[in-house]
Amino acid sequence: MDTITLWPLVALAAASLLVGFSKTAVSGANTISLAVFAAVLPARESTGVLLPILIAGDVLAVLVYRRHAHWPTLLRLFPAVAAGVVAGTVFMLWADDEAVARSIGAILLFMAGVTLWRRRAAPRPPAEEDTDEPSRGGRLKARTYGVLGGFTTMVANAGGPVMSLYLLSAGFRKLGFLGTSAWFFLIVNTSKVPFSVGLGLIDAQSLLLDAALVLFVVPGAYLGRACVGRINQKLFDRIVIGATVLGGLQLLLR
Repeated sequence: MDTITLWPLVALAAASLLVGFSKTAVSGANTISLAVFAAVLPARESTGVLLPILIAGDVLAVLVYRRHAHWPTLLRLFPAVAAGVVAGTVFMLWADDEAVARSIGAILLFMAGVTLWRRRAAPRPPAEEDTDEPSRGGRLKARTYGVLGGFTTMVANAGGPVMSLYLLSAGFRKLGFLGTSAWFFLIVNTSKVPFSVGLGLIDAQSLLLDAALVLFVVPGAYLGRACVGRINQKLFDRIVIGATVLGGLQLLLR
């Protein structure tokens, strides 16, 4: 950590700003931050540095969108997510940087493909008003996305795209999407801290770097809050899916 030069540090600062923006505007854009951190730092160590920054963004997102969460969806997801986090922890005990990056990239591309197929097979009728209520989804889908979300968030903090795809497929509009994902990731990311410490991914050096980078999360969150009302639903969905695909490709081909 103490050998990072100026331009890599600038890249990490920009990625931290994007974390704040993604938490209050476009959740799937987190894959870009993940890609930057994994490119500048070793893939395993990057997850430990990024986690506290994500938690800071989660706190800001909850402060803004806390009233729009759909708690039945959260309660339905958490058991499957817990199983995914445990599986991800076991995976991290033996996986090297290449295995981590390629596994997450492949999962993200697969989930993006599944979501695009679902949307084409059963397109959602446009809604005139933004609501917090999702359409009904099956338990199997919630469990599948939950396990994948828990696994990917533990392995590389890449649960955002997976859960974004689930919330989109469940029919969430912007505010319900952002409120539900804000609470989801605040709870899940906080619960991951003991696992990350136990794996040696969070230590004094990583926290020192976090102390410098977390300052950039606040202006990013403010920018996202200012922009979210100007992003229409169709563009919002496309940005989420596009960011997922780009992040997955970067991780798979790095």
